[in-house]
Amino acid sequence: MKAVIMSGPGGPDVLQLTEQPEPVAGPGQVLVEIAAAGVNFMDIGARRGGLWKEMPNPKIMGVEGAGRVLALGEGVTEFRPGQRVAWVYAPGSYAERIAIPAGSLVPVPDDIDDRTAAGVMMQGLTASHFATDFYPVQPGDTALVHAAAGGLGLLLTQIIKSRGGRVIGRVSSQEKAAIARQAGADHVIVDPAGTFADEVLKLTGGEGVDVVYDGSGPETFAGSLASLRRSGTFCWFGPVLGGPGPLDIMSLPKSIKIGYAVFADHIHTPELLRRHTAQLFEWISRGEMRVHIDAAYPLAEAAGAHAAMESRATKGKLVLIP
Repeated sequence: MKAVIMSGPGGPDVLQLTEQPEPVAGPGQVLVEIAAAGVNFMDIGARRGGLWKEMPNPKIMGVEGAGRVLALGEGVTEFRPGQRVAWVYAPGSYAERIAIPAGSLVPVPDDIDDRTAAGVMMQGLTASHFATDFYPVQPGDTALVHAAAGGLGLLLTQIIKSRGGRVIGRVSSQEKAAIARQAGADHVIVDPAGTFADEVLKLTGGEGVDVVYDGSGPETFAGSLASLRRSGTFCWFGPVLGGPGPLDIMSLPKSIKIGYAVFADHIHTPELLRRHTAQLFEWISRGEMRVHIDAAYPLAEAAGAHAAMESRATKGKLVLIP
């Protein structure tokens, strides 16, 4: 079968489309024909050498996707051949086929297409964790969402709005501002340089926001702190761009609460994975959530998808089509 491997850490050029051995469903596994694979910043972190260090190179890239069951391994009874499924973390997803533990799969409803199913798993579950679990948004809360026109930012905005919250979105260009507003952002700050805090305070009457969702790296950390109200919550995420460095906890202002949010804590059992995913699919089916697929690339153009994502020019989700 064809799959995209990384030969070693580096830029997009280390990604290569190669022939790999056919996977086989072992005990407790399901063999899936992949219809679409999601592209995530996690993949870029792995490609750069910051993640998956314990896995030897060359290795098949990708962790997220949707497809159709081809065969069941011994002991698997909850799925059937031909059934449509999706997954959020299964290394080796930039491929035509993959063998996945049955507990990592969720059924996909008939009215959800493959690209949408692949595109909502990681970013949708992450957004769900942030707005319903890590900081459960309440009616009247105001949230600052960084990268509001990205795949995660668009979904997070929609969930916050559905819970009665107000969204201040930060984007890097006027073009991105339009799509953030379409997702429901009440105010959009166009700020490529990280000087957004004064505008946030102006929009909140000097009080600051209830919660900041920031995965934009160290350059926005101080501004996000300054944007919070007293006893506000700082949701920090995303390992690829790095952390803010050592923190003196006694220097934190306004009695704020700060934490590093990891979506896996939202879905740490198969039951939670299926419950939260079913909620995402229900929102999509009812028209309450829209997954914006910015571009679909052939599997052979995975390097181009990575380059586009790293350029920060993309809006919404990128997927690969085997």
